[in-house]
Amino acid sequence: MQSGDYTYIWQANDWPKWRYDLAVLAGPLADVSRAQGLLMGRLADVGMALRDQASLAALTEDVVKTSEIEGEQLNVESVRSSIARRLGVDIGALAPVDRHAEGVVEMVLDATANRDAPVTRARLFGWHAALFPTGYSGLARIKVGGWRDDAGGPMQVVSGPIGRQRVHFEAPPADCLESETGRFLGWLNGETGELPLIKAGLAHLWFVTLHPFDDGNGRIARAIGDLLLARADGSPQRFYSLSAQIQRERTAYYDILERTQKGTLDVTKWLLWFLDTLYRAVNQAQLALDAVITKARFWQRFAGTPMNERQVKLLNRLLDGFEGKLTSRKWAAIAKCSQDTALRDINELLARSVLRRSAAGGRSTSYELSGPLVDDRT
Repeated sequence: MQSGDYTYIWQANDWPKWRYDLAVLAGPLADVSRAQGLLMGRLADVGMALRDQASLAALTEDVVKTSEIEGEQLNVESVRSSIARRLGVDIGALAPVDRHAEGVVEMVLDATANRDAPVTRARLFGWHAALFPTGYSGLARIKVGGWRDDAGGPMQVVSGPIGRQRVHFEAPPADCLESETGRFLGWLNGETGELPLIKAGLAHLWFVTLHPFDDGNGRIARAIGDLLLARADGSPQRFYSLSAQIQRERTAYYDILERTQKGTLDVTKWLLWFLDTLYRAVNQAQLALDAVITKARFWQRFAGTPMNERQVKLLNRLLDGFEGKLTSRKWAAIAKCSQDTALRDINELLARSVLRRSAAGGRSTSYELSGPLVDDRT
């Protein structure tokens, strides 16, 4: 059956008989494997403490970015604190708990830490309930912890203003979800012969095509993908975030999904995109590891330098990638102190060569960390 005989791939007579050209995918598969090997080799040399910090950074980014793809902004410090608390990683003072962040954290950690446990209906329902602890998505009440029922009409992905909406995709009807999800879970948990990275890409596409929940389908699809990637890596620790890379390429992500769901069951192009994106995610993790090493070296360098809590907090903000220029006014706002106290904090750090005045001009004096902090790859 050709794609012209139906609108969406789930309507094809041979659904879900996936096809792909393994010869075309061989190069990207090799590239991802090589990049993973380089990253893991580097991580093997940095020690347990830095590996824990690198994993914390990757998981934090994964949780924050998988929500950003769906337009939800989570508090980064709350997410980081939630993950650190669960993993037993010491990051100093913990941020207040955010119940929305906690739910996404629970799902992502369960998917990766318990990667070898079967994915069941009950487990998916638990993830869904964790994502929507109030039973609402925004202002809309949704069915939580159960498949959608299509009471309000077919499940559609749409964009544009009311009256001029464009339908990008329509999911299978609710009355077939029990059998469709059963078939998906049987494949997911079974030995099917696909290469692990191929299976991760197919699982992501298959689940998001079924769209079995009222909301949260994209986040759960990405969690399933993370689970399969963790199985492929043979490790519960995550050091790269596919969700973060998808968020950086969000427009391309939605475009390839729509084209694939309106195409044939030959999903070679989707898998090419998935593998290429995964390759970029692993390479991006090298930069994240640089940042972890930079931070560790900084605190080793100034381990004997007396500092108050405000100074430690602001220096960590700079090390984590402060956006814009750090001025005394911003220092006072972030540290919740007076301008005079902020200037006193800054001047102490200038005198101890922890900070220096930025050479960049501007209306206000700004400050930056002093000296080169990382100059090679460890």
